[in-house]
Amino acid sequence: MTDRLRELWKSPAGRGFIMLATMQFCYGFAYSANNNVITNFFTDELGFSGSQFGYMTAIREFGGLTLILLMALLYRVSIPWLSSGAMLFMGLGFALFGVATGFVSIIPWILISSFGMHTILQTQFSMGMSLTTQERSGHVLGRLGAVMQAGTLVALVVVFLIFHYDLLSYEMTFVTMGVVAVVGAVAIFRFPHMEDGELRKVERKREPFVWRKDYRYYYWLNLLDGVRQQIFFSFGLWVLVHRFKLEVEDISILLLTITFVGMVSSAYVGRLIDRLGERRILQAINIGYVVALGGYALANNVYLACVFYVIYSFIMPFSTIGASTYLRKIATPEDISPTLSMGVTILHATAVVVPVVAGVILIFVGYQIPFLIACLAALVLVGITRRLDPVKQRSAARVALDEAKAAARAGGQAASAVEEGASS
Repeated sequence: MTDRLRELWKSPAGRGFIMLATMQFCYGFAYSANNNVITNFFTDELGFSGSQFGYMTAIREFGGLTLILLMALLYRVSIPWLSSGAMLFMGLGFALFGVATGFVSIIPWILISSFGMHTILQTQFSMGMSLTTQERSGHVLGRLGAVMQAGTLVALVVVFLIFHYDLLSYEMTFVTMGVVAVVGAVAIFRFPHMEDGELRKVERKREPFVWRKDYRYYYWLNLLDGVRQQIFFSFGLWVLVHRFKLEVEDISILLLTITFVGMVSSAYVGRLIDRLGERRILQAINIGYVVALGGYALANNVYLACVFYVIYSFIMPFSTIGASTYLRKIATPEDISPTLSMGVTILHATAVVVPVVAGVILIFVGYQIPFLIACLAALVLVGITRRLDPVKQRSAARVALDEAKAAARAGGQAASAVEEGASS
């Protein structure tokens, strides 16, 4: 352990950051290794057709669709314990992918890993934002994102070496993913209860279910992001594998490029969100989506398609960071975790419908139309992000909380001034 890590470990926030960073690294490794090989596994080992990719994606995203119900049932379970259990589920599901022999037999493992994977999607941001103040949330989430990208980078190198030199079978590769996920589960189990960077004896009570008009723009961000995200997630790599005939090694090199760029720039983009605000950054990101998705749909050679794939994949993580820090600025602390869950559920409500519909369109028309639909969703979001104003859009409860804190600070300052005057 380096001197820097020892110094970090001495404070609750630093210790929490190391634990969460370890989980993020393991999550990035397991999730990205799975994504890297799953398209080829479905094609080479299970013989999936194009439409079956859409159907399987809809099944895979069922865990996200039902997340709000799962979180409502488990609202008394602490976020660290919930995250640890989620990593165990994800690891178990991934490890058992290799025993599947066809479409039906892989469904149980897809669902088990999906429940774990989608739970982590919201708890990682809740824990990350608890480590610091509102003004530095983007920076901390960006740094954690860089750590997750480092896990992704290692996964891509490992997968490239495995398949380039034929070191392991698909089955043992999936088991490796599962083992790494279990390491992440152990790392996060003792995560400290934090709020605004300060240690709490117990975790603040969460609401089991939150649906408020005050958070409507956050819901819209997730709904339209879901349309765009699920089309690209379902068919982005499929186009490269089937249309342009890229092999596992080729996909690994492409994803290595994306991951390296993201790893070295995530913390900087996180600071930009803190400095420039969510409205500007999310608007720029969605303009980037319009360019990348439109270009991907119309690209007629593999190099151009790869360029647009890189652009899209680079900016994709920052949509969620921006939406999460926006929510933190308008919501009360007890609303943040269940509202993040609601956002994941809304995002994945589209995942059950969009991939199936897009798969049917792909069969009869071609892959270009689904990507142009995703481009349209991003274009609508450009307009929505122009309306974001975290100060004016705070919930009534958040306004009351901020006013109470301001009054308490003013009272404390006044008391200090009186004591200083009396002593002089």
